[in-house]
Amino acid sequence: MAKAIREHLIRALATGEFVSGQDLGDQLDISRTAISKHIKALVEMGLDIFSVTGKGYKLSQPLSLLSKDEIICLMPSNGSIPEIEVHSLIDSTNSYLLRRLPNQLSQGQVCLAEFQSAGRGRRGRQWISPFGSQIYLSLYWHLEQGLSAAMGLSLVTALAVSDAIFSLTNIQVQLKWPNDVYLGGVKLAGILIDLEGQALEASHSVIGIGLNLNMPAQAAEKIDQKWTDLQSHCKNRIDRNALCAQLIHHLLKRLHQHQNEGLSVMLEEWHAQDFYLNKRVKLLTGERTTKGICRGVNNQGALMLEVDGQVSPIYGGEVSLRGDE
Repeated sequence: MAKAIREHLIRALATGEFVSGQDLGDQLDISRTAISKHIKALVEMGLDIFSVTGKGYKLSQPLSLLSKDEIICLMPSNGSIPEIEVHSLIDSTNSYLLRRLPNQLSQGQVCLAEFQSAGRGRRGRQWISPFGSQIYLSLYWHLEQGLSAAMGLSLVTALAVSDAIFSLTNIQVQLKWPNDVYLGGVKLAGILIDLEGQALEASHSVIGIGLNLNMPAQAAEKIDQKWTDLQSHCKNRIDRNALCAQLIHHLLKRLHQHQNEGLSVMLEEWHAQDFYLNKRVKLLTGERTTKGICRGVNNQGALMLEVDGQVSPIYGGEVSLRGDE
């Protein structure tokens, strides 16, 4: 019930005009006090709403809401169009798709959300998810060859994010093993891959992308690492629906390429954008720190780390890569 009320309020406020609290209460058959409580909840979700006595509630600026129909219209005509769902409020786009495994999903199915109440990053971290200003996208990908086919998926996804951003803005990003996209040397987007199944049996993956597009100041205060957003690097306003269309198109294109040709055909592109290539780095694994030189990645998606003249592959998992200036 609360979700439906808040979605109604969001739609009513989206134009950026004043909306009467009394009118909202009449529409929803609830009291003005109840409306006030729901408005407060929306503010806590990152919406900048203010009230003026006698006029009602107003957003500081209009909202450009995601639209399934608009995203489909904006997708390139030379690509496939998957099933797409757009949610106003959700716990996590990845978690939503995982709950629907295996029979309620089609290959390439996409879930987008305006807000995540429990957005997830790697290693159990929270992904700060303010309403209506970023991109929260998850896509289901069936792995016919089993979990072994998931090797390198985060790298493939990062390349797709790079493709999408460049096609829309002409901005070239950097890539950081195993799952980050950088711009100007700091984090722009993160990737979370959830897997379910067996090594040698048909399995499932859910690929999540969280991309900072236009970070509100209130949400920025909650982030504990250096970050940037795409709009800060672009003079023209970026259309969120157009960006989602490009992300879906390029992600499907890269996934088909990976499925048919493997990761090796993409390594040259990855290395051209590898933020730490041939730089001194430190690898954090729990309490352990290993220092060396990043020598890129191999055709299985492993980091090639040189330590004392010896180069060894480091596979993903509970590891973090940092610069060692």
